[in-house]
Amino acid sequence: MSSALESKENEFARKVVRALDENASGIPAAAADRLAAARRAALARKKPEKAAVTAPAFSPAFAGAAGGQFGPPSAPQPRGRFARFGRFGLAVPLLALVIGLAGIAYWEDQQRTAELADIDAAMLSDNLPLDAYLDHGFNAYLTRNH
Repeated sequence: MSSALESKENEFARKVVRALDENASGIPAAAADRLAAARRAALARKKPEKAAVTAPAFSPAFAGAAGGQFGPPSAPQPRGRFARFGRFGLAVPLLALVIGLAGIAYWEDQQRTAELADIDAAMLSDNLPLDAYLDHGFNAYLTRNH
């Protein structure tokens, strides 16, 4: 679609150039001199073009960045040890994160279970009857002493 639009623009530009070339010979000499002077003045006021930058440009290195490993298909494909993984290169750190979070959750659950087991063992090995633990005053006594 863009190539069709470009070809229409190029065709229009050729028609304009042809029409200007055909009518340029019919312009009076005084008008041609004034046009030439105006062109020279416009070129003199024109800002100088910027020089090419020789410093290296910033190139983003994160995944999905243009020109990066997962850039457009025209970008050079990575070569080396992990090139065969392609798009799965992003999945490896994500998988490690999920496994790490699952491990932390499991470890915290084990800690909580161990704490509850310690409390249960202390209650069962104590000489007090279970009715003492149901007394609200006794709960206050336990929190004050511990």
